[in-house]
Amino acid sequence: MLNKSSQILDREAIRSKIKRIAFQVLENNYKEENLYIIGIEGGGAILGQEIKRELKEISDLDPTFIELNIDKSNPEKSEVKLSDPIENSEKAVILLVDDVLNSGKTMFYALKPFLNIKLKKIETAFLVNRAHRSFPISANYTGIELATTIQERINFTRSDEGFGVYLE
Repeated sequence: MLNKSSQILDREAIRSKIKRIAFQVLENNYKEENLYIIGIEGGGAILGQEIKRELKEISDLDPTFIELNIDKSNPEKSEVKLSDPIENSEKAVILLVDDVLNSGKTMFYALKPFLNIKLKKIETAFLVNRAHRSFPISANYTGIELATTIQERINFTRSDEGFGVYLE
């Protein structure tokens, strides 16, 4: 069980970060008619759905949510699949969402399905940015940036009480 003293963000702080990210996405994409929120399975999918919900509350945008399946422990050999196709891709704006940006490896390989289709724009959103880059991935939208050691882990969880981010 995680020690409460290691909690970095509680439910209210996470909600606030999601709301801020949604406002930033709206500011940069308010004219877009073909916005897709692609959540990487697990924490990225949860955050993507929450960003979509928030965008619908604060605007007329009605983004399409799609889950992206990838083996995070072995992304370079993983089959990367979208739960649904991208429609009218030439006009599509993709917001690729994951819970934690560390080395950039998962996000780098998560781009596979988009390499052979023409898109208008791809942006990225993360709840936590740890900035231990090994791959050329940057965050367009970030909830919080943390200075951590490479050995430390960030754990995003969802429970009956809500969300939490913990440092392990």
